Amino acid sequence: MSGPDFSHEHTAHSQGYRRIAGVDEVGRGPLAGPVTAAAVILDPGNIPEGLNDSKKLSAARRAALCGVILATAHVSVAHASVDEIDRLNILRASHLAMERAIAGLGLAPDLALIDGNLIPRGLTLPARAIVRGDAISLSIAAASIVAKIRRDQIMWDLAQQFPGYGWERNAGYPSKSHKQALLNLGVTPHHRRSFKPVHNILYQEE
Repeated sequence: MSGPDFSHEHTAHSQGYRRIAGVDEVGRGPLAGPVTAAAVILDPGNIPEGLNDSKKLSAARRAALCGVILATAHVSVAHASVDEIDRLNILRASHLAMERAIAGLGLAPDLALIDGNLIPRGLTLPARAIVRGDAISLSIAAASIVAKIRRDQIMWDLAQQFPGYGWERNAGYPSKSHKQALLNLGVTPHHRRSFKPVHNILYQEE
């Protein structure tokens, strides 16, 4: 199976779009922590070697590629908080993080390639949704790498403040040990109260 390529970007270039941002988010599934999005405008003449869906890369490879992406591309990272996730729902919060990441780019894109099947409704620029975009588009793959690295760092930092949940290993995802820690240690301010395992602990019948 071949990895992502630049064909969607080439098509857009041929249609007159010059600055194309790949956009992806990470952190829809965890029980704790923010959802993080990245927007990346690659330099077509200087695309890092080995870009792929972040889930298909080792941690060391992701970290190395993230450094190269930051050095060669226009990059913006943004988040939606646990409070926003609980208030809006995870899909809307993910889209809000994407909108913020695009808005934070120092160089304004004229087209966004969005990972997934929906375009965030708050976008004011042309956008195209690409299902499994992180495995198809190099720009989205680059965004997936940066978003994953940044969010993992946040969860590692939070793990130092709230030890016992294993966030430095599970990044807030509902691993068996994380769910057991929720039962043993209780709910932190960084847990998503709208997510069922957390909600059930908070409101269980004694």
